[in-house]
Amino acid sequence: MVQLARAGKAMAMGTLLACLPTMAWAQAADPHRWQLNMGRGVTPTSHAAYEAHMWVLWICVVIGLIVFGAMAYAIFKFRRSKGAVAATFSHNTTAELIWTVIPVVILIVLAFPATKNLIKMYDTRNAEMTVKVTGFQWMWMYEYLGEDVALTSRLDSRSDEIRQSGMNARDADYPHYLLDVDNALVLPTNTKIRFVITADDVIHAWWVPALGWKQDAIPGIINEAWTQIDQPGIYRGQCAELCGKDHGFMPIVVKAVPKAEYAAWLAQQKAAANGSAEVAPAPPEDTIDSPPETSDEAAAAIAPASAG
Repeated sequence: MVQLARAGKAMAMGTLLACLPTMAWAQAADPHRWQLNMGRGVTPTSHAAYEAHMWVLWICVVIGLIVFGAMAYAIFKFRRSKGAVAATFSHNTTAELIWTVIPVVILIVLAFPATKNLIKMYDTRNAEMTVKVTGFQWMWMYEYLGEDVALTSRLDSRSDEIRQSGMNARDADYPHYLLDVDNALVLPTNTKIRFVITADDVIHAWWVPALGWKQDAIPGIINEAWTQIDQPGIYRGQCAELCGKDHGFMPIVVKAVPKAEYAAWLAQQKAAANGSAEVAPAPPEDTIDSPPETSDEAAAAIAPASAG
């Protein structure tokens, strides 16, 4: 009896530990250490994924409680010490139909919202702006199509110094180690943004968990995605495809700002780009209106000099 009591306590503890993720609320937009549940994110896509995840999670919890409850009941109710004898049947058609039909019905019910959200996830129509993302070994290039603004985004210098120094990164007291860049991707909030994603050399993957999707960047192929960020903030991600020796040093930082702030930033970038453009030197004023000499005139001017 003591052994059975211990076994029951161990089973109850195991069931409690298995259910811990269901007790966790939605986490912050960016993942953190020891996070138990997926984050809700800051886009309609991430919200749909989170809600689908929670529906499936609770269904699995209910199924788990029923199955493990039935197992526990059978183990304790029909044990040998109480005079139980082994069953003589090997099949039960009714039971087999029940545990086959119910999972099929559950899958069919879940298929409708999952398909609807999946179609919505790939619907890039009616986007207000387009950003081209190109993966390189080992950095990202962002081009704001139609705006003549482009920038490259690399691992920030502080993270690079720490990783090359050989010191323990935890001793550096730098919370965004390997998760910060020199140039963040600045995007406006409450704006449907279309992404076209590709790569220059090898396969990369552009992934920011708070946006709710990940898309491969493949050389010679253009993949599409879209986002609409609900609230301002800084959201971090990383390359999610093994792309070479510096794969772990390709962070992604998205800075979401209100539309007015984004418009001011974009104007500043355009002004900086125009100011850095090389301007051809103007010709001397006394030669601006003079027509170019023909070859005959040039030869006539050179002849007297050569004769002298």
